[in-house]
Amino acid sequence: MRPIFVTFAAAMANDSNRKIIIKTPEQIAGIRESGKLAASTLAYLKPLVQPGITTAYLDKKCKEFIFDHQALPATLHYHSFPSSCCTSINDVVCHGIPDNKTVLRDGDILNIDVTTIYNGYFGDTCTMFKVGEVSAYASNLMKVAKCCLDEGLKQCYNGNRLSNIGKAIEKHARANGCSVVFEFCGHGVGLSFHEEPEVCHNSETHRDYTLKPGMVFTVEPMINAGKARTKIDKWDNWTARTIDGKLSAQYEHTLCITESGGPEILTLEMEDLVEF
Repeated sequence: MRPIFVTFAAAMANDSNRKIIIKTPEQIAGIRESGKLAASTLAYLKPLVQPGITTAYLDKKCKEFIFDHQALPATLHYHSFPSSCCTSINDVVCHGIPDNKTVLRDGDILNIDVTTIYNGYFGDTCTMFKVGEVSAYASNLMKVAKCCLDEGLKQCYNGNRLSNIGKAIEKHARANGCSVVFEFCGHGVGLSFHEEPEVCHNSETHRDYTLKPGMVFTVEPMINAGKARTKIDKWDNWTARTIDGKLSAQYEHTLCITESGGPEILTLEMEDLVEF
């Protein structure tokens, strides 16, 4: 989640004082526990995603679950964001605000994005849910989006370049007739909500880095069925929609670069929720 949109991303990119924080084993352990809680929150919400349920109800249950586990929802009051999670339906790309007027309908696809603060550490993840029976078109978009995440994760290894993550994601999306949102990006996370590095999901990158052990960041590509651009709802200045009204889908993990092999996925329990 990049809650201040392009302006926030640009500010981070231009701040020469910001450094990538290489996490210690103790810090990684703390982020791992927070990541597990974030993933468990999504698992708790899954059976509640049904036609007729409001997004406000999902937000209420999300907040209760996180509080019951002695943690905090990072999005709540973050730069005035009013809710404990983001609920993004159909053409909403990200940062959808839960409310009592938005009722889930059969055939909707829904993204729920959760970030927890547990013992001072941040864990960030999101996944897609089907509401009732969805179209093959929507299901295929979800599959492409999840595969884009997987392709990006394959590039997260010691010594590789950060820019290769976005290149791999964009290649897979385009090969399947989809586009990659470029106005939002992944980010470093763990000791605070948003840290360096900025993780672009297409072939563009603000600043490139060599991946090193102890780096912790999110990969969270937003994949559109139509055009890549988004527009922000003027009435809340948060909800980002596709420019053409077509569907969007997103999956997200928090990960840590390891000494050898692939990354350690710190929100891995989300995998049990994936369906197409």
